[in-house]
Amino acid sequence: MDQVSPAALSATEVARRIREGLLTSEELVQACLERIRQVEPQVQAWTFLDEEHALAQARVADERKRSGAEIGPLHGVPVGLKDIIDTADMPTENGCALHKGRTPRADAAVAAMLRAAGAIILGKTVTTECAYFSPGKTRNPHNPEHTPGGSSSGSAAAVAASMVPLALGSQTAGSTIRPAAYCGVYGFKPTHGLIPRTGILQLSRTLDHVGLFARGIDDLALLAEEVAGHHDRDPDTRPRARVPFRQVSSEEPPLEPMFAYIKTPHWQRVDADAKAAFAELQEELGAQVEEVELLPSAADAWDWHGTILASEMASSFEREWLEGRDRLSPQLQSLIERGREVRAVDYQRALRCLPDVVDSFDELFMDRYDAILTPAALGTAPKGLGATGDPVFCTPWTLFGMPAITLPLLKGENGLPLGVQLVGRREFDARLMRTARWLVSRTAS
Repeated sequence: MDQVSPAALSATEVARRIREGLLTSEELVQACLERIRQVEPQVQAWTFLDEEHALAQARVADERKRSGAEIGPLHGVPVGLKDIIDTADMPTENGCALHKGRTPRADAAVAAMLRAAGAIILGKTVTTECAYFSPGKTRNPHNPEHTPGGSSSGSAAAVAASMVPLALGSQTAGSTIRPAAYCGVYGFKPTHGLIPRTGILQLSRTLDHVGLFARGIDDLALLAEEVAGHHDRDPDTRPRARVPFRQVSSEEPPLEPMFAYIKTPHWQRVDADAKAAFAELQEELGAQVEEVELLPSAADAWDWHGTILASEMASSFEREWLEGRDRLSPQLQSLIERGREVRAVDYQRALRCLPDVVDSFDELFMDRYDAILTPAALGTAPKGLGATGDPVFCTPWTLFGMPAITLPLLKGENGLPLGVQLVGRREFDARLMRTARWLVSRTAS
């Protein structure tokens, strides 16, 4: 008898077992719920979880399979959703006191896509307030005295603690890559507009991305293939052929990848043990990695990001500001205040600069490199629960809408996970996963 709990298995493996009749969705969901009962008091990753509703979904999935009906690639597999993603059968409160009791009438586009693929929406994971910087209750599964990161704190922690094999979050600065790195899981931020954001709390149309969490690249590819697509209410998506994430990501690269190691102007702020770990990685990769200076045209990326974020969030949360600003956190109040003072000329200038920088990065990839290699964060998860860490190493790639993935390849001196971030060319998301797989295999050998 298999002694490993189904909750500890990969999404790819449990999907296979369910498809082949070796495991039922009800057994899998029951195992996940049992794991949640064990570790949730310490980790606190969930903001809404109805065990009976989760099991009822699983029973429906099992009955569908028994009936011989067609099943999807995620049939019976539980997924956690960040509590800014609308669900018609669960509350979505956005981590905000002003939104307590909010019950959407319809699923977000990604929730509907997951259900169409057969997935079970297990529950809602903790978000920071309105997906900004005021922390929620979640703790790092590796050490509860350390932050799990943010704003997708619950999603990262739930996957890391084997409560659920897959989860969705979001990223507007570093809200997927950073918590994935801190919690020691795989996190993926796609090309801007690849995954629709309809029905998800909007912070910034220019910067918002859906984020994916898993415990392996196969699982990221499986999940990405089901949620990438066009939605007519997200103007930044477009009709496109289905992206074959699983096929492309599992292929061997035709040539060994080349990495552009970009430390960025913020390298001096990186923790000493993280610098040492990246130096060892650089030595191991040898001729496959070259240090490259950040493009001069991208030097103001952090300022542009701050201008766009503040301005667009001030617009997105104008109602909350006008009707209940005293119930917002000091962090969110301060940002909205700044955003309301941004000059239109500065906002438009920041937007206008982006296409030329993206074109310059395209040339960098076409000339020589398969991916940019850079830290996911300044180091391991900081101690303390009053902040979620600094997104400075994620900000430019979010701003430029480039796909990014973090890999749990390194550890700090304190034993906590240390993420390695790879950034790819826009619209080449599956190839970035292929390159990431090569790096994981290379460092494991």
